[in-house]
Amino acid sequence: MSAHRVTKTIEFCYGHRLLDYDGKCRYLHGHNGLVEIDIEADSLDKRGMVIDFTEAKEAVKGWIDSALDHRMILSDRDPLVPVLEDAGELLHLIEENPTAENIAMHIYRVARDRGIAVSEVRLWETSTSCAAYSEKDGRP
Repeated sequence: MSAHRVTKTIEFCYGHRLLDYDGKCRYLHGHNGLVEIDIEADSLDKRGMVIDFTEAKEAVKGWIDSALDHRMILSDRDPLVPVLEDAGELLHLIEENPTAENIAMHIYRVARDRGIAVSEVRLWETSTSCAAYSEKDGRP
């Protein structure tokens, strides 16, 4: 089956730390992240588009800017959460360990829930390290 695909790229800064991890990423640290959101359609709309890039930007970038940008993305079970909240730090809590893989999945699901026909999300944590998430056939 043929499909059209466009990609919206969004840059944002975030911090995190990994639980149950023995490497240096167990410490609080930050990234200049780049997320690529692939959006697919079997056919183009009357304008000849998969989606207007502005629509994708408003739906996803607006959320990333308000929920993830310049925030610490942490597991809701991280013992530092109360300390950082008391210090007034901006946090975004997720159920999972905040790996690049899980953050990509989180962004995918938010984009999907906002009505975007997302087919894959790639999160570049560094210029050489990328994690991707998609749900093939509607299944994670």
